[in-house]
Amino acid sequence: MFQFNYQQFVKRNRLVLYGLPFMVILVGSSYGLSSFTSVRYKYRKGEKFNFSDLEQKGVKVKHEKTDLETEYQKLQEEMNLEQWKNVRGPRPWEDSKTIQEEQRS
Repeated sequence: MFQFNYQQFVKRNRLVLYGLPFMVILVGSSYGLSSFTSVRYKYRKGEKFNFSDLEQKGVKVKHEKTDLETEYQKLQEEMNLEQWKNVRGPRPWEDSKTIQEEQRS
């Protein structure tokens, strides 16, 4: 009768010796990590601010809508681009104090 010798089979077959444990660890860790990370999202506090609740509690909420063009116009009015001067900083081999004195004069 044919008798199965497990130790000889494992020694001869490298797939069973190295591949099978690797695949078990790979699949098991994938399953374990997926259940571990799902806990993170399951118990996360997902409370968002509700403006009506804040107003009832006495917090003043501004409902101003701003757009990019109006903010750009505000910045243009605040900055004086006509009298702007480009100031060069010192290079690593230059002394910063002498450069600052030259720029002041």
